[in-house]
Amino acid sequence: MTSSDDELFGPEHVRVYRETGGERGYHWKGATILLLTTSGRKSGEPRTMPLIHRVDGDRWVVVASKGGWAHDPIWFKNLQADPNATIEVHDETIPVRARVAEGEERERLWKLMNEDWPAYSSYQERTDRQIPVVVLERRS
Repeated sequence: MTSSDDELFGPEHVRVYRETGGERGYHWKGATILLLTTSGRKSGEPRTMPLIHRVDGDRWVVVASKGGWAHDPIWFKNLQADPNATIEVHDETIPVRARVAEGEERERLWKLMNEDWPAYSSYQERTDRQIPVVVLERRS
């Protein structure tokens, strides 16, 4: 990883990740990144976001933190409208179906995600909403 990988953000992160098959952009600030593509709930257009993730068995886990803002991120709202999406992990594109973890599963995954990105705890302190933990499961 080069220091410039830590500087990647938003559309530039997506572009570099795709151009290099994740060779650049997968490792970012000590975390691992996947690209999540959802369908815009209003436009129907594809929307791609680089997200910190963790693998849990044969599933991928992401957190809809939006840095602790009062509202859920747009990508999460898109998944609520249509849970079918795709992820890119390195150079592999994988169809997935999203669901929100609840109860004991959420608590376990929340702790795991905080191990990889400790700032999630401070994000939770900034907002009254419970930050969603999203499980992405491979579709056939």
